[in-house]
Amino acid sequence: MELTFLGSGNAFVSGRYWSSLLVNNRYLFDPSPIALPHLKRLAKPADGLDVIFISHFHADHWFGLPFLLLEYAHHGRAGRPLTIVGPSGVEARVRAVTEAGFPHVFRDIGFELRWVEASDGLEGEAAGLTFRSIEVEHAEGLACFGYRAQFDGQTLAFSGDTVMCDALLPLAAGADVFVVECSCWGGACGPHLAPPDIRELRRQIAPATRFVVTHLDAGPSPFGPDVLVAEDLMTITL
Repeated sequence: MELTFLGSGNAFVSGRYWSSLLVNNRYLFDPSPIALPHLKRLAKPADGLDVIFISHFHADHWFGLPFLLLEYAHHGRAGRPLTIVGPSGVEARVRAVTEAGFPHVFRDIGFELRWVEASDGLEGEAAGLTFRSIEVEHAEGLACFGYRAQFDGQTLAFSGDTVMCDALLPLAAGADVFVVECSCWGGACGPHLAPPDIRELRRQIAPATRFVVTHLDAGPSPFGPDVLVAEDLMTITL
């Protein structure tokens, strides 16, 4: 499993780009506004994407998607389908934002778009990947999902944005890697996880599950060697 962190920061941090994760060059988790330029910077083919997951509708987690769709409309993409998974209303939201900025994009796309609305416990399959969406707790009134994805005999758990909640242990249990947000390094910063939460999760989840924190604050790492801190444009292979 190859994980490439196109960005590793939260919405407000200085010195990091907005968090976005590419897996095996095919699966993109949270297409933040820097997703397309950083794919190009790393010479990763944008038309290689098969599945895009959106954890929730805060702009730093999905406003890069209209630019990806524009890229496909202008420069083409192989005819295989593209699956987009996100909270309820994902198709309407993506279409509205994309067409507000780039009219006629959907007219010019020459492949099938498949839309999947996440719900708690939903299971699905796309492009060699099976997944389950698990609802986590984030901002009040906003649905947010973590995803558990299996492919090539390995399991990735992805937290999305969340506070400490009961869903995180079953989300991560038994996974090969848990990519988990940790936005609050220096104190209170809203509905997010902080280093003490990560340490508690690390204590409760088996050592065989590798922890990688992303959606980060600025400053020196508050973690020991049992937690890997993502950096912009970093790739790790498991």
